[in-house]
Amino acid sequence: MTGRIHSALFLLVFSALVSSCGRNVVFTDSLPVPGRVWTLENSASFSFNVEDTVNSNNIFLILRTGSAYPYRNIWLFVTTTAPGGSSITDTLSYDLADEKGNWYGKGFGDIHELKLPYRLDVFFPRPGDYRINISHGMRTAGLEGVYDVGLRLEKNIK
Repeated sequence: MTGRIHSALFLLVFSALVSSCGRNVVFTDSLPVPGRVWTLENSASFSFNVEDTVNSNNIFLILRTGSAYPYRNIWLFVTTTAPGGSSITDTLSYDLADEKGNWYGKGFGDIHELKLPYRLDVFFPRPGDYRINISHGMRTAGLEGVYDVGLRLEKNIK
């Protein structure tokens, strides 16, 4: 009998933890890079609907790279288009590894994933469909070793 109680209690606690982990995620998606070579013509575009204009959000860019990635940094052009068509483009630079070549983020084997802060504590001014377009700004037309490009929007829980 106590074994069943312990099992039931474990399942209850586990279920509560799992269900609370993703509650603040409003949107998340990633797109694979064809052939693991990110070309200038192949930008990643994400669309999401915003209904909440009262609470703030955090926007992160997700980048998965492999050992074929030749640099320790990356430049990105990120264009955000709001409902109604107004847009803003940001030029961003991120370090992906330290001076000794140790990759930031989490990784296993050949893959390294970074959750890069794009905009923190953002309030969307109006409800509707937003679009974020991400392209690389490196000096090479084909950027090798990029596996996936993603976007994650989270409610800002203080």
